[in-house]
Amino acid sequence: MIRKLAFALLLASAFATTAAAAEIRRAPSSGAIAITPSVAVPAGTELVFLSGALPTIADKAKPGTTEEQTRSVLSKLEAALKAEGLGHGDVVKATVFLVGDPAKGGEIDFAGLNKAWSEAFGTAAQPNRPARSTVKVAGLVLPGALVEIEFVAAKTR
Repeated sequence: MIRKLAFALLLASAFATTAAAAEIRRAPSSGAIAITPSVAVPAGTELVFLSGALPTIADKAKPGTTEEQTRSVLSKLEAALKAEGLGHGDVVKATVFLVGDPAKGGEIDFAGLNKAWSEAFGTAAQPNRPARSTVKVAGLVLPGALVEIEFVAAKTR
């Protein structure tokens, strides 16, 4: 009986050590953009998928720049993450949909996106960087919207 108990405790401690040692790994990024080429999420990690968020547009005649809209979207997503007990540091994957800005001749404002993005990711206060894909699209469901972002967040609990 004592052997069985000792074996059970040994087995339980081995699993506990393995689970505690499993961490989310982010590949080093040498680029200026606050993204990483890959993120490895260990088994047993809780994943939270956030639907695409659009900016708040107060004045349809002046919907704002890509940079301004990105800040708006990131703020909305931060609130959604917080409701799940998460933050920007828990984001492992982002997909960004950009519409060409009419003020830039229909070209996407990648620099504006990245300027606002770098305020939320890869900072001294929040150094984590997610993997990210950015896609140019013809339009979004909200008139005047230039940016939609969706997140996947992961947390070892």
